[in-house]
Amino acid sequence: AASARVGQLIAERAKAAGIGEVVFDRGGYTYGGRIAALADAAREGGLKF
Repeated sequence: AASARVGQLIAERAKAAGIGEVVFDRGGYTYGGRIAALADAAREGGLKF
């Protein structure tokens, strides 16, 4: 899905910039659906939350 691809791109670009660990602030929104897919793909791409 598109959100998983966005998560992969975020991970790739963050790693290229030397960023390996990030904070994921969902701003009070629930953690599910597209947001979870994005975060899971970023984790699979090597980012640590």
